[in-house]
Amino acid sequence: MDSENYRTPGQLIETLLAERGWSNRLLATVLDVEESGVSKLISAKKAVTPELAISLEEVFEVPAEKFLTLQRNLDLAKARIIVRPNPTRALRAKIFADIPVVEMIKRGWINVEDVRDIEAIETSVSNFFGTGSFDQVNSLPHAAKKTDADMPASKAQIAWLYRVRQIATDMLMPAYSEERTKASLVKLKSFLSAPEEARHVPRLLAECGIRLVIVEGLKSSKIDGACLWLDERSPVIGMTLRFDRMDNFWFVLRHELEHVLQRHGMSEPMLDIEIGTEYSTTTEEKLANAAAADFCAPQAKIDSFIARKAPLFPERDFLGLAKILGVHPCLVAGQIQFKTGRYELFRGHLAKIRDHVLPSAIVDGWGDIAPVGVA
Repeated sequence: MDSENYRTPGQLIETLLAERGWSNRLLATVLDVEESGVSKLISAKKAVTPELAISLEEVFEVPAEKFLTLQRNLDLAKARIIVRPNPTRALRAKIFADIPVVEMIKRGWINVEDVRDIEAIETSVSNFFGTGSFDQVNSLPHAAKKTDADMPASKAQIAWLYRVRQIATDMLMPAYSEERTKASLVKLKSFLSAPEEARHVPRLLAECGIRLVIVEGLKSSKIDGACLWLDERSPVIGMTLRFDRMDNFWFVLRHELEHVLQRHGMSEPMLDIEIGTEYSTTTEEKLANAAAADFCAPQAKIDSFIARKAPLFPERDFLGLAKILGVHPCLVAGQIQFKTGRYELFRGHLAKIRDHVLPSAIVDGWGDIAPVGVA
């Protein structure tokens, strides 16, 4: 029997009774229920429960699922009549699905007192992104690296970029000087000997006209850094320090500095996530990766060491190489780990750096909110 010919389970029951020549009273007797209950089933005033559906299956030899499907469809049809469309509910779902609103509120990026106040949220989100509506949010021109080049930047990544730009806009800085930036590379190289030397980086970049902004990444954003421009004379480097390691900090920083020197990111929207992977295919990213890797530790020296010492890599020789190169062992360890895929090597020489950088930098995150728009 095709249940598609019926709109309610009562209609199906009524047909089955007619086929057998049964009355409501007889069915009530068979089911051991009140006759009024059968009448209510047929008139759709009473719902078919799973237990009753099984009883009807036993009586009529019709699968219980047919009765329950008709009941479900009837309930849904009734609900559609009673429940009116609610555009606010749909809008709320879209906002919370697309944008990490709750985290942005907690981080102080948008000012909303009640997360249920959808109008206030939409207004705050639109103001944050500088758009007429939250669904008009677009990525910013920037240069960096994306693991999957075919995937657009997520809203969490875009929100992070906007926060970096928002903070950078409030920073007073001289005009960018490419000459000073190139000259600063030598000075930056001298900071590779110890984690605490990284405290000098924000000041040195500021002297070059480069705004360094450290913003803790939003959850699951998987972004290390990016280069963007407020205008052609105002480059910005944003970093997350999501990996609290000296080698990662210097690789990301030098990677973004190369984008600045090459003036990448003024118009092309690209993104840096998973810095140091081999997924990069663009010329710009290969150039930035090569500059960063060679800055941390000359690649010819690292490749030669691996070729000569693999697979044992004696620690005495490893430390000797770091000393010859004049860099902290962490930078050599990071390169060897990446090139060999053996991340268990030299883990005892991996140095943390976040606590050395944050005190001298403009920071947003880790419990702090950068002052934006404060006179």
